[in-house]
Amino acid sequence: MEKKNIDWSNLGFGYVQTDKRYVSNYRNGAWDEGGLTEDANVVINECAGVLQYSQSCFEGLKAYTTQDGHIVTFRPDLNAARMEDSAKRLEMPVFPQDRFIEAVEQVVAANAAYVPPYGSGATMYLRPYMFGSNPVIGVKPADEYQFRIFATPVGPYFKGGVRPLTICVSDFDRAAPHGTGHLKAGLNYAMSLHAIMTAHANGFDENMYLDPATRTKVEETGGANFLFVTKDNKVVTPKSDSILPSITRRSLVYVAKEYLGLEVEEREVLFEEVKDFAECGLCGTAAVISPVGKIVDHGKEICMPSGMSEMGAVTKKLYETLTGIQMGRIEAPEGWIHVIE
Repeated sequence: MEKKNIDWSNLGFGYVQTDKRYVSNYRNGAWDEGGLTEDANVVINECAGVLQYSQSCFEGLKAYTTQDGHIVTFRPDLNAARMEDSAKRLEMPVFPQDRFIEAVEQVVAANAAYVPPYGSGATMYLRPYMFGSNPVIGVKPADEYQFRIFATPVGPYFKGGVRPLTICVSDFDRAAPHGTGHLKAGLNYAMSLHAIMTAHANGFDENMYLDPATRTKVEETGGANFLFVTKDNKVVTPKSDSILPSITRRSLVYVAKEYLGLEVEEREVLFEEVKDFAECGLCGTAAVISPVGKIVDHGKEICMPSGMSEMGAVTKKLYETLTGIQMGRIEAPEGWIHVIE
C-alpha cells in the first residue's frame, strides 16, 4: 500500500486525524456488531454519564512496520485484558477481548497508509476507549456506552534523542489506598494534571509519587512505572496495588530475565533506597524507557550515577532489546507480535 505523503522524520508526538476509526455501542444489555466509520466526531447528550461522573477508561498501544515489511501490533491481548479489568471496576460493560483485538486489526488495516515506514523513527499510536454515553443525572452507572478506537501516526517521543529527565517528589497523591490507581481510567489522569503542571512550572519534567498511605514507598509517575537498576546490575521494579500494571514494564522484566540474564526483583521500594540505585527509568508505551538523571526531594538532589547525558548501560540494553523485538530485528517470545498484514 502506498503511504500517505507525510514527512515522517519530522512528525511530532500529537494527534493527526486518519481515515477510519472503530465504533461500537452498548444498548439494552448488549454490544452491537460495531464497525468502521469516517466520522471522527463523538456526539453525545449534555447529560451523558462520562460528562457528569467521568465514567470512562482507555488504553494505548502502537502499530509498527517491522524490518521485514510487516505491519504489527505489540501484545494487544494484554491491553484487552487490562481494559476488561478497568471496565469491571468502573461498573462498565466489558468489551469482549476477542472483539477488542479484531477492532484493533480493523483500524490498523484501514489506516495502513498512515503506519510509518520502518526506520523512520515514527509509529502509529492506537487509542481504544470507552465511556458512558446516555443521560445520567443521579449518581449511578450509565445504561449505555460507546467503545471506540482511533489511530494517529506519531513521531518519536524524544525528538533529537533521549535526554535523561529531572523529576521531583510530589506533594500530591496520585491514588488513594484501595482506590483506582491500578486502572487506566480517565479520572486518574485528570487528577494528575495539576501535579504535572506544578512540576513543570518548577522546572521538573515529571513527578515521583509516593504511596498514599505512608509516603515512604515509590509508586509511579502520572503515566509511567519506575524501573531501577542496582550497582550490581539487578533490575528492581516497585510493586503496589495502586499502580498501573504497565505492559511495557512487564515486557522489560521478561527481557531482563530471559534475554539479558539479569536478576529481577518486583517488590516494594522504599524511597530511602533510591539514592543507592545506579540507574532509574520510566516505562511506558510512548517512549519505552525514559531515563531519569536526577530526583529532587524538596531541594535535596539525588543524582543517578548514570548521569544527565545519556541512558545508563543496563537501561540502554533493555531499551535496545525490547525495541528490537518490536521492530522485528530480534526474535520475539511467542504471542508478543500480532501481525496485521
